[in-house]
Amino acid sequence: MLSGFQTAQDRRIIGLMSGTSADGIDAAVINMSGKDDELSLEVLGFDTVPFPSGLRDRLMEVSDSETGRIDEICRLHFELGELFAGAAINAAGAAGLSMSEIDLIGSHGQTVHHLPGRIARFGVETGATLQIGDPSVIAQRTGVVTVGDFRAADVARGGQGAPLVPYVDYLLFRHTGRSRGLLNLGGIANLTVLPADPKPEDVMAFDTGPASMLIDAVARMELGRVMDEDGAGARQGKPAENLIAEVLSMPYFERPPPKSTGRELFGDRCAEVLVRAGREAGLKGDDLLATATEITVRSIKDACHRFVEPVVTQLDEMIVSGGGARNKFMLERLAGALSPVEVATSDDHGLSSDAKEAVAFAVLADQTVRGLPGSLPGATGADRPAVLGKICLSG
Repeated sequence: MLSGFQTAQDRRIIGLMSGTSADGIDAAVINMSGKDDELSLEVLGFDTVPFPSGLRDRLMEVSDSETGRIDEICRLHFELGELFAGAAINAAGAAGLSMSEIDLIGSHGQTVHHLPGRIARFGVETGATLQIGDPSVIAQRTGVVTVGDFRAADVARGGQGAPLVPYVDYLLFRHTGRSRGLLNLGGIANLTVLPADPKPEDVMAFDTGPASMLIDAVARMELGRVMDEDGAGARQGKPAENLIAEVLSMPYFERPPPKSTGRELFGDRCAEVLVRAGREAGLKGDDLLATATEITVRSIKDACHRFVEPVVTQLDEMIVSGGGARNKFMLERLAGALSPVEVATSDDHGLSSDAKEAVAFAVLADQTVRGLPGSLPGATGADRPAVLGKICLSG
């Protein structure tokens, strides 16, 4: 642990996040106080910095095992570190703070490949995951201690390395009398289940399947848009039941938690197959958007039926965050599919749905420098909780 972080005094932390959509950096500035599992926080500022033109395409290339090149990954590792550092400096300035007033930075980095399934080679058995955006660069550019590469420690303990937000969900959203689902709709949809009055070991979490990743890819391929804003296209379309059934028949959806996934299963290749089949069937772009949206909604509903109801019978509330929380049509469909569960957003509970994951990595960085675990074995499948991340000093 680092000295100065074991007290209940206020500390100002920046959390940095770039998700599976790989379209920019979310930066949240928070003020935290308290310790152990009694924490309070205030979001002082939040900003999203879009990636420079062409960077997303380059990230998609290196994330694909058929097109990735080690020299490009090496370059991008440091280039992203510079961009993450810039996002931290900008976020601090927007919050009216200098970097000398920031105590800590937590950076998720950018996942380029995630292989949590364990295989045996060369006399050892491991899973693997790779996030780039070197935290050493962030620490040197900002002058602030930076924690990064959060997933590796959990994978080393036999876990999936994801999802990691559930411990923060537990700290911030547990309730003595209500069972809650915390649903993050990023590129991938992940769900944290908090029974009423839970202990850490009661928490279950897993990736349910695709969310914005599949919808955004269809929007790009069919309509030349970066996204289906507010679900307007999907609202006008008619979902294709046969294509929905085909995607939902993938083995991933039947596999019990703990489990995690990413673009390896639900990225552009999945979208290309979906779009090709839709075109052959004469579907319009809006029909394909409706189909991709319905795949997300039904995979979440099915996950609740298969895996959540046997544990908590019925959720009282589903709290949605992430970019998908801005998709009005998605929220309407979720409310209909999950009824009588109440569907709300984290904004309704005082935490910006856009900022939530960046806030989470700020909190996880705080756990790390205090020598405390940040993962939950019930969420990741690890053999025990792990202190996450690598601490990069600024001096």
